[in-house]
Amino acid sequence: MGIALDGLYFSLHPNQWGMLIKWKLRQFSLHARHESQQSATAKVCFEFLDQTSRSFSPVIKELHRELRMPVCVFYLILRGLDTIEDDTSIPLDVKQSLLRSFKDNLDDYDWNFTGNRPEEKDRELLVQFHNVIAEFWKLEQTYQAIIKDITQRMGTGMADFAGKAALGYGKVTSVEEYDLYCWHVAGIVGEGLTHLFVEAGMGDKNLINQPLYRSMGLLLQKNNIIRDVREDFDDDRQFWPREIWSKHIDNFEDLFDPKFLKSALNCSSEMVLNAIEHCRDCLSYLAGLNEQSVFNFCAIPQTMALATLELCFHNPAIFQQNVKLTKRDALDLMIHSSRDIEGVANIFCHYVRRIQQKNDKEDPNYVRIKVECEEIEKLANTLVSKSSIELAGEKTSDIGHRARPHPEQMLVSCQWAIALIFFALGMLWLIVRGDSS
Repeated sequence: MGIALDGLYFSLHPNQWGMLIKWKLRQFSLHARHESQQSATAKVCFEFLDQTSRSFSPVIKELHRELRMPVCVFYLILRGLDTIEDDTSIPLDVKQSLLRSFKDNLDDYDWNFTGNRPEEKDRELLVQFHNVIAEFWKLEQTYQAIIKDITQRMGTGMADFAGKAALGYGKVTSVEEYDLYCWHVAGIVGEGLTHLFVEAGMGDKNLINQPLYRSMGLLLQKNNIIRDVREDFDDDRQFWPREIWSKHIDNFEDLFDPKFLKSALNCSSEMVLNAIEHCRDCLSYLAGLNEQSVFNFCAIPQTMALATLELCFHNPAIFQQNVKLTKRDALDLMIHSSRDIEGVANIFCHYVRRIQQKNDKEDPNYVRIKVECEEIEKLANTLVSKSSIELAGEKTSDIGHRARPHPEQMLVSCQWAIALIFFALGMLWLIVRGDSS
């Protein structure tokens, strides 16, 4: 159904077909994944990957074959944790027990969970979780140990927060508590992924000894919390810390009252400021990755998060609904993020400039936002300059030895382009036929 809807969307927006084809042609399938060689349980895992994350799925599938399955399994295990933690219908004592013992379930080949409410988005993943466990036990022991450690720590952190939140219906009080929550549900994932990258020899060993990975997860999670503020409020959940919103309004529900829109927008700008303060660490982290598919995997979500934060900045719509990037913008980010640190740095510059353009001088955080955006752009420009110098050196030493696409890769890309064109024509024909009848 998702493919059909995407096909319909691009058929109705023919000006965006070029962007889609450009993305497919850029990929050249860095590390081809042959479904015919996959086990039945692996196929199920990738199907759930598609269902649970439209943004992470493409980049995980493009990962180096050494990391593709470990990261896929790691993601699905943590998504299972999230699905339990997010479900407000599960009694607290049951939820805490499930979260704390989730690591142990990986030792039971037949374990699954059917206790989520029917409308929970990723319920089916836990119903068929035995497929994930089967693939987990095929991984190298070093990868298993990393995944188990992070699962245990993340589940314990979630359980602890759930106990505290039960007393206040999911309300976060301080910025320190806000950061701690984001660390347990996302930041610690960055630590686990960093260990996987370094273990596979695809990241600088110094990344393990630096706290940069913390910011990678926190930027993504804070983006989600800012974007989903209305959805969480409707579900009796409140993740915006009182320490921030109490500066602007008396009661949290005032954020959603049009009478307090100006104050609500100032509050949201401080939340965005709190999030973009992680951008410089993220840029420094990305500069330490040394394998293209791993770089793409890490860079694309970060640029999408910053683009979404810019979309949320001083945008009244976030108090009424979730705001999302257009498919065209998402594709454009995927294309330009999957190059090198220079491309990502330029994207960061673009969006912090747009934040600067919307920055309101009457906003109490105007100066802090201005300074932070300038600092991000300064670091980005430094990385661009450094990248240009290194690239010039490489070109000088490798004249006449440019890598060319493999003929098989070119054939695959051409087949993709032809298939996409015929699919578009087919969809247009169905639409015309429907209109005529």
